[in-house]
Amino acid sequence: MPAQSFAHVRAWVFDLDNTLYPPSARLFDQIEVRMTNWVMQTLSVDRPQADHLRRHYWATYGTTLAGLMQEHGVDPAPYLTDVHDISLEQLQPDIALASYIRALPGRRIVYTNGSAPYAERVLAARGLSGLFDAIYGVEHAGFRPKPERAAFETIFAADGLDPTKGAMFEDDSRNLAAPHAMGMRTVHVAPAPEPEAHIHHHTDDLTDFLRQLIA
Repeated sequence: MPAQSFAHVRAWVFDLDNTLYPPSARLFDQIEVRMTNWVMQTLSVDRPQADHLRRHYWATYGTTLAGLMQEHGVDPAPYLTDVHDISLEQLQPDIALASYIRALPGRRIVYTNGSAPYAERVLAARGLSGLFDAIYGVEHAGFRPKPERAAFETIFAADGLDPTKGAMFEDDSRNLAAPHAMGMRTVHVAPAPEPEAHIHHHTDDLTDFLRQLIA
C-alpha cells in the first residue's frame, strides 16, 4: 500500500459503523432488531413482513429510513433516536487507532448514515472523541443517505471539503462509488475484498492500514 498515493490527501472522511469499530462488535444486530420493531409498529405489519421491508428499503434506497420516508412519510427524528438506542458495551477503546488518526495530516471528519449523536457515543466508547474536526450524520445531508451523490455533495459543501484532496474509508462498497467519481481516494474496510473499479484500496484492519500509511 504505497503511502505516496495518499500524499495529496488533506481531508480524511471516515464512515462509522463497521469502519471505526470492528464488525465483530455486531452493533448492527441490535440496530436491525430495533429497525424491524419500528417498522412493525409504524406500518402495522408482522415481523416477517417488517424484516422484509427493512431489507428491501436498505437495498433500494440506501437506508431503511430513506425508504420509510419516501414511501410512508415517516418522521426521521424519532426513528433515529429509537433505532440507535443500543448498548455499546461490546466496544473497546483502540489506543493505536486513535494515535494513527491523530497523526493524519489535514482535516478529519466522520460521515455516517446514522445520526451524529449516535456517532458521538460510538466514538467515545472507542476512545476516539476529540480527534475529528466535524461529525456529520444523515440529518446533515437533509436525510438523503449514502450512496446518493447528492448526499455526499451536501456534506462536502457544508464542510468546505475538496474531494480531489480527500480520502473516504467505508465498509459498504456501494458508498464508495460517488466519492470515487468525485475524485477521492477510496478505501474499502471489510473482511473480504470486492474487486470494484471504484475501490482503490482494501483492508480488513483499519488500524494497521493507517499504521502503514503514517509510516
